[in-house]
Order: sequence, then structure tokens, then C-alpha cells
Amino acid sequence: MRRRSTADNGQGDSKQAAAYVRMSTDHQKYSTENQLTTIERYAEQRGLLITEIFEDSGRSGLRVDDREGLQRLMREVQTGQAAFSAILVYDVSRWGRFQDADEGAYYEHVCSRAGIRVHYCGEQFDNDGSIGSVLLKSVKRVMAGEYSRELSVKVFAGQCRLIELGFRQGGPAGYGLRRQLIDENRIPKAILNRGDRKSLQTDRVVLTLGPTEEVEQIHEIYSLFVERGRSEAEIASYLNADGGRTDFGRPWTRASVHQILTNENYIGNNVFNRVSFKLKQKRVANSPETWVRSESAFPAVVSRALFERAHAIIDARSAGYSDEELLALLQTVLDEEGYLSGVVIDERDDVPSASVYRRRFGSLTRAYSLIGYVPDRDYSYIEVNRRIRDAHPTVVSKIVNGFELAGGHVSRDESQLLIVNGQFSAAIVIARAASYGAGYRWHIRLDTGLFPDLTIAVRLCTSNTDILDYYVFPSLDLTIPHLKLAQDNALSLDAYRFEALDFLYSLARQCSFGEAA
Repeated sequence: MRRRSTADNGQGDSKQAAAYVRMSTDHQKYSTENQLTTIERYAEQRGLLITEIFEDSGRSGLRVDDREGLQRLMREVQTGQAAFSAILVYDVSRWGRFQDADEGAYYEHVCSRAGIRVHYCGEQFDNDGSIGSVLLKSVKRVMAGEYSRELSVKVFAGQCRLIELGFRQGGPAGYGLRRQLIDENRIPKAILNRGDRKSLQTDRVVLTLGPTEEVEQIHEIYSLFVERGRSEAEIASYLNADGGRTDFGRPWTRASVHQILTNENYIGNNVFNRVSFKLKQKRVANSPETWVRSESAFPAVVSRALFERAHAIIDARSAGYSDEELLALLQTVLDEEGYLSGVVIDERDDVPSASVYRRRFGSLTRAYSLIGYVPDRDYSYIEVNRRIRDAHPTVVSKIVNGFELAGGHVSRDESQLLIVNGQFSAAIVIARAASYGAGYRWHIRLDTGLFPDLTIAVRLCTSNTDILDYYVFPSLDLTIPHLKLAQDNALSLDAYRFEALDFLYSLARQCSFGEAA
């Protein structure tokens, strides 16, 4: 995105500058606009011409990982491609709320070393290298990080309070359970489907029993495990032979059965803080004594006595193992399978579950290192693909809602194509970012065999956590089955690129002949 400053008077003597703006959440609708107003006023006063704007909307300032705008800015600076000599930022906190104040200083130093000065336009000091500005800037960096720490404490306390009151804090309900929306008086309003979210701040979410057949299936799982001595793998095979599927629509596995046997949701307990990821730092598995628990918060699927019997059986399988015996079993799995992963461990009947290794050794990676195993490839793509599969219904629901809010009607045919107003069809594909050399690539598979009128390609950001942009391809213009996109593409491709789908939704609006005339 490019913008000309009012300082550009056509004389060509203005210095070129880039603006960087950031807002933490999408609720801060006008934040970046307000930042730009101050930045432009600052540029005009100093005779600077803003030629490029780098933006991170809805991005936390704690880390640089998911801030595509700042990453792109730093790449231009470090590769010598920057066509500007100044970077204009609203204030120190917009540059970042890094928990290590030196990290923010490092990125500024990289710019300074390239001959590019960072200006903080809304601060009460000039970033001119004087002792006063250096001291103030250091204090501001520490204050920015401390603000996030204090906010984290307050948010965590609020979450704990809501858990104790019996309210659900995110995540899928689980097989046999459903998320129920209630109002401030705890009166039920609706059952939330996967991907649905509450729209009113005063509404809350609790868990309730799911369909009768799923509840009966859970009772059968516990009966097979506790009373008939069947293993998780045997139960999974039994369920699959009967045509059963999990809440994700997938075949049952040892791991998915094990999860049902160990999840306290099934006795009505609301449990929080099993895992911490505070301030976007290292993810930590917390010890049970630090968990926040509200007992009997939801309707129980199975009795506490039955759950505890199942739990005792599972604990007994690993209680007798020493650390050396656990590692010996892990070595056996490695010798037989050729590689290790949480999935491989969980699918073995003769080995304790992966969670046992995490609890005993702190993490699977540390357990691997103790037997000298180093994975020869990065298996993080498995987790990314799982997230993409889980996110697909949410993305589809969001697009369907966009059409319907615009006044259109959306249905689905047998191949799951969206049929809008009975007039045109659309396929939706999600493209993950893959590291490629110094940049990223997006591989898009087009469902040409389904002959959709439009293909909506949802491109994820480089961290594969959020939507980056959209490409809308008419079938008449693109008939190839595969397409690879770079971060920046030729006009022949980027002509189909959009930041949002508002223009597409407007096509679904229907009007009378009188309005059209």
C-alpha cells in the first residue's frame, strides 16, 4: 500500500520515508488510521514523503513471528532494497511490546546500521541519539513490555474466575458434548456448531450433553475398557468396524479413545491451565496442582466412580516403570518403527502414552534426546495440517455468512460446492505457507474436476495461523489443476488478489427490477 504525504509539493526534494502501523486486535477498528494521521502530520512538519506503508492489523507486539508487515519491512532494510531513509512509527509500543527490551533495540539497530532512522512520531522526545532520548526510549521499551505482563496477569485472573463460575474458555467440546450459548442470566440461547462464536460480550459458553447416540457410545467405550478389559486400540478397531467416526468425522484411533478415557469434561469438570503459553513465550505443560478446576460445572456423561476406575487402570500401566524402563521402551519403538512422534507412541499398545513421557521427562523432545534420537525432519507440518483441517469449517462458515449478510442465499450440492442464489457455484480451498529459500510459497490445488464457477483460495500468513488474503479465480480464466504463488506475483495473478471478499459478497445481493432500473 502506498500513500503520498502532503509534504510532496512536486519539487522532488522531500526525503522518502516508510510508515509502520500496528494494532493488536481487530476490534481496534480505527487504530491504524489514527496512527497514520499522527505519522502524516509528523512527516509534513519535517518535509518527509511517505512512499510506503507497512501494516500489521490484529497482531500482537510481543513477537515478530506473525507480524508479516514488520518482517517485510526488515527484509527490505537488511537486503538493501529499501527505497526510504526513514521509518515512521506512532510510538515505541507500536514498534513492539517485546518482553526483552533489547529485542526492540536490536531491530532499530539493524535499521540504523543500514542508514535508516526510526522516528517515533507520537512520543515527546526526538529519537536523535541524545542521552535524554536514549534514556526515555529505554524506559518506554520496558514500560511497553511491562504493560503486556500486567495485562496478561489480569486476563489470566479473569479467565480463572470464569472457569470457576463454570464457563467454557475456548476449544472444541469433544465427542458426546456440545457448546451451549447462554445469556447473562444463564438462560440457554443456542447450540454452537463448530466454528461458531458468541456475538455478545455478555453471553457465555458452557458444555452440555450431545446427541443421545454419542453419549451412549461413550458409555460403551468406558464399559469395554473398565469392565471387559479391552485396550484403546481394540476399542478403536471395534468402533471403526461398526462405522463409527469421531467428532471430527475421522476414524477412531487409540489416541482418540484414550482422550475420552482421560478427559475430565466427561465427569462435568471444567479444567483450565493445563498448558501455558503466556506472553507468546515457550509453551509449558503445567503440573496438575496448578490447574484451575471447577467441579460438576457441566452435566456429567459418565459417573465419577467409573471415570476414576478408568484412570486407575491407565495410571497403573506406567506407575511401575522407572525412567530407564520408559526410555528402553521408547528405544524399542524407534528400532521397530524407524522414527518417533507422539502419534506413533500413542498408537502402540505395548508402550505408555506420549503424555506419560511428557509428564516424566518434561517434553517428548527431551525424551528423544535421552535415547540419542534427533528427528531427521520437521514434523510441525502435521500440526499445521491439523489446524487447517480444523479451521476449514470456520472459514467456510465465515464466507457463507458474508454472502447471506449481503442478502444472498447459499446452499451446498453433493460435492460441497457453495451454490449462491442458485446462479453460480464456488469452491473454497485453504493454502498453507511453506518456506522456500529466502521466502515462502503457497501451493493451491484447484478443484477443476468439480467445475466450480469460482474458486476462492484462502491464503494463510507465513505462520499458518491467520488469513493473509484471498484469490478469487473464475473457472474461465484458470483451468490448470495446480498453482504456486509467491509472496509477490505477476499482475496476471495478483489481479485476482483481494484483502477482503466484500466485493464478492456484493454480487450475491438481489434487487427488484425497479431498483436495477
